[in-house]
Amino acid sequence: MATLSENGNFVSNSISDIESVDWVPLSLTLVEYPKGDIFGKFLAFISLAPFGIGAGFVSLILFRRDLHTITFFFGTLFNEVFNYFLKHSICEERPMSRNDLYTEYGMPSSHAQFVWFFTTYVIYFVFIRLHHMNNNNIIETMSKILILSSSLIMSLLVCISRIYLQYHSYSQVIVGSIVGVLFATFWFALTYFAFTPFFPQIVTWRISEILLLRDTTLIPNVLWFEYTNIRQEVRARSRKLVSMKSQ
Repeated sequence: MATLSENGNFVSNSISDIESVDWVPLSLTLVEYPKGDIFGKFLAFISLAPFGIGAGFVSLILFRRDLHTITFFFGTLFNEVFNYFLKHSICEERPMSRNDLYTEYGMPSSHAQFVWFFTTYVIYFVFIRLHHMNNNNIIETMSKILILSSSLIMSLLVCISRIYLQYHSYSQVIVGSIVGVLFATFWFALTYFAFTPFFPQIVTWRISEILLLRDTTLIPNVLWFEYTNIRQEVRARSRKLVSMKSQ
C-alpha cells in the first residue's frame, strides 16, 4: 500500500520500512581484506579460486560431455556436502568475529578442503590417466610439471589467504587440507575402480546419446587425440573444398 509523502510523492510502505529489515550478505562469495593492504587484496582474489574452478567444470561438462569430468565434478559436490556435515558436527567458531557477517562455522576450512581435493585428484589423474601427450617426452614432462605446479601453488595460496585474512585458524586450514586429500583419494579410487568399468555401457544408453555423453577412458591423452583428429579432418575438408572449386 502506498502513502502520500510531504512533497506530494507516493511512497510504498514496504520501502519506508526498509530500515527495519535485517540484511544478510551472501557469505559464500563475500571476502574482506584490510583496507590499503595490497597483499591482502591479492589473497582475497586468490581465495575466489574455487568459484573459478566451478565455472571451469560447468564449461567442460557443457562442451566436452566426458563422463570422467562429470564424475570429477560430482566428487567436488560431495566433498562440499561432507565439509558442511563436518562443520555443523564440530561447530568450531572462526578465529575472527565479523559483526555477524559470517554465520558459518570454521572447522574444517571449506576452501582448503576444496582446493586440496581438486589438486590431489589432478595429481592422480596426471600420473595414472594422462599418458602419451605426444611423441616428445620433454614436452610431455614439462606439461605435467606445469599442471602439477600450478595446482599446488594455487592450493597453497588459497590456504595462506584463509589464514592471513583471518577466516580460519591454522588448525582449521590443516584439517581441511587433510580431509580434502583423503576424500580425493577415496573418490578417485571409487571412480577408477567402480565407476569407470560402467562408462562404456552408460554411453550406449539412449539418454547418453541425446546428451552426447562420451567415454574417453581408453584414449591415453584426450588433448593429443582431439588435436590430431581435428587437424586431419581440417586438412581433409580443405582438400575437398579445393577440389570442388577446381571443377
